[in-house]
Amino acid sequence: MPAQLRRYTINRGKLGEFVAAWKNGVYPLRTKMGYRIQAWTIKDRNEFVWILGYDGPDEWEVKERAYYGSPERAALNPDPAQFIARAESWFLEPIVRES
Repeated sequence: MPAQLRRYTINRGKLGEFVAAWKNGVYPLRTKMGYRIQAWTIKDRNEFVWILGYDGPDEWEVKERAYYGSPERAALNPDPAQFIARAESWFLEPIVRES
């Protein structure tokens, strides 16, 4: 299963608003589309960290285009992206797998 670690630095004072928008919009839409998600905040750094995984039939890039191009994603209000000051992401390579 491909997995990606994403780390967002959130605009100062906006972490709570970002989390609320993400939990109410991004999270349910991503899980509906077959993604698996774990997420955390680092409050003293205004950071949001999450691991996004997908093990469906589509290639990662195809799935991401479908997600970002969906009418549901376009309709998110508020769009949590407006609160992100810096975004970083890395694909993860598994060392061990749970059975």
